[in-house]
Amino acid sequence: MKPYENIQETLSFYGVKCNQPYYVSSGNQVFKFPKIHFRMDFYTFCICTSGSITLEIDNREYVINKNGFLISAPSTIIKFLSTDNDFKMKVLFFEKNFLLKNISNPFVIDKMNLFMDGSYTIVEADKEKTIQLFGLLDYLQKKTSGKSKFTEEIIRTIIFNLLLEIAEIISLEEAAPEEKVLKKKELFFKFDELVKENILFQKDVGFYAKQLCISDKYLIQLVKNATGKTPHQIIDETLLKEAYVMLGNLRYNITQIADKLQFSSVSAFGRFFKKYASISPTQYRLQQNIS
Repeated sequence: MKPYENIQETLSFYGVKCNQPYYVSSGNQVFKFPKIHFRMDFYTFCICTSGSITLEIDNREYVINKNGFLISAPSTIIKFLSTDNDFKMKVLFFEKNFLLKNISNPFVIDKMNLFMDGSYTIVEADKEKTIQLFGLLDYLQKKTSGKSKFTEEIIRTIIFNLLLEIAEIISLEEAAPEEKVLKKKELFFKFDELVKENILFQKDVGFYAKQLCISDKYLIQLVKNATGKTPHQIIDETLLKEAYVMLGNLRYNITQIADKLQFSSVSAFGRFFKKYASISPTQYRLQQNIS
């Protein structure tokens, strides 16, 4: 495990020079991440602007999608697992000593209850809740590029405002856990209905994720949490049910059924059916006295 003891060392991994106890990114695409667990010894706020990222914290795997964010305290250990090709995020790093300079209460950050999972919180926020965050990050970036007599104090004030906005979003998320569960259930039921409606034409997970306005990775996580299965398994199970129905209808021969189910060939359909039913389509008809 590699410790990044300061912001400068972390940013040097990305070829970014920084001589300040704070940093806010432009939100451009990130092309490389450390491939090992590493510890960040400073405060971090990362918000996804497009695509998604999968990461591991405290041996738990998380997916952060567009508008979702991570906020973490110093000493949080992270490992980046994978990202979408279009993944982008805006990042804020800052050191505690910088933020609390001239502040008499050293526990002011702790009182915000920002860290619900020990040293970090991951929130699946929506666009409406994150508009203010993006606005403050943009303003912060603008101020960090200039220098004046009051630049540092202005930057501290913006960061405090940002933390308070984050704390408010977190408190609202924690206050309505049932609503979050219901939203996930609703998404899963929509996925299930979409599969039933489109199974003869679409077997690609990406199609269903796009219809639901979520990433492929989030759909995989959603379905796995709801059923213990993958979206591919749900799709295949629904396709198998359609195959059973068509095999029970003598108007269709095996070739026509393979064609209606959008298989590339009769043999491809046969392999699919045998994988799940343990017998061929023809044997199934014989077994069921369908002739």
